[in-house]
Amino acid sequence: MSAPAPPALRSSFSNYLALTKPRILPLVLFTALPVMGMATGGWPALPSMLVVLLGIAVAAAAANTLNMYIERDRDALMERTRTRPLPMASLGAGAALVFGLVLAVISTGILYVAGGPTAAFLGVASILFYVFVYTIWLKPRSVYNAVIGGAAGAAAPLIADAAINGSVGVPGLLLFSIVFLWQPPHVWAIALYRSSDYAAAGIPMMPAVIGPERTRWRMLWYTFGLVAITLLPIPLGLLGGVYAVAAVILNLWFVWVGVQLIRERTDDAARRVFFTSLVYLFLLYGAMIADLLVR
Repeated sequence: MSAPAPPALRSSFSNYLALTKPRILPLVLFTALPVMGMATGGWPALPSMLVVLLGIAVAAAAANTLNMYIERDRDALMERTRTRPLPMASLGAGAALVFGLVLAVISTGILYVAGGPTAAFLGVASILFYVFVYTIWLKPRSVYNAVIGGAAGAAAPLIADAAINGSVGVPGLLLFSIVFLWQPPHVWAIALYRSSDYAAAGIPMMPAVIGPERTRWRMLWYTFGLVAITLLPIPLGLLGGVYAVAAVILNLWFVWVGVQLIRERTDDAARRVFFTSLVYLFLLYGAMIADLLVR
């Protein structure tokens, strides 16, 4: 029987794990899965899928770690993030930087071996975009940080498409677009009920710049755009009846929650949009997978 790990070792592991934002990673991987089922000839071999997913997960973990390294001072000013390892000094900034860079190198190697140069390039590009374009440039300066920066968070389907199918095609672009349009309502919902948090850190979020009411309407317009994109795989023949039924129901639900936000104008309504958005995206991509398995 092996001896349990020392408390210091367990604490160090949990701090490094926290840098990767592990609660976000399953959602990232879930958005990559349906593209693999749209491969010519059906689903690829399970080992190939698992290695590609590992490469995507490590790339996302690298981007998240480097994001936390850069934002450690801003995180210390926000109630939502002040208990992260770097603001709490549970881990040194230098160690976090090295960890993030090592993860970036590992993810690039995995994606290159498992998916080829295009997949590896897209993995590197997603990390660089998230770190330099979103974290360093957009987030502290532009109210459109959640819009443009959403490209990094939506990259998993592009990487998976390149890795499995050899190039980025219509399936990868469509699934990328879904996550891209989903992110502004998702992020702005947090900004509505955490407005003082973002103000304390000096981050120009939409509610503080154009006002809560106009932000709520913009969230609804983005939701309508999201609905249109989610229905496109059906006429294009990429997905069938199982997905069509689920997509209609889920889209009606998400739109209804967005309308309720405009009517109620409360923090509780904004929280409902935030949590609904998470469930919505999981179920939508789950419906894609179910449809592909049935077909």
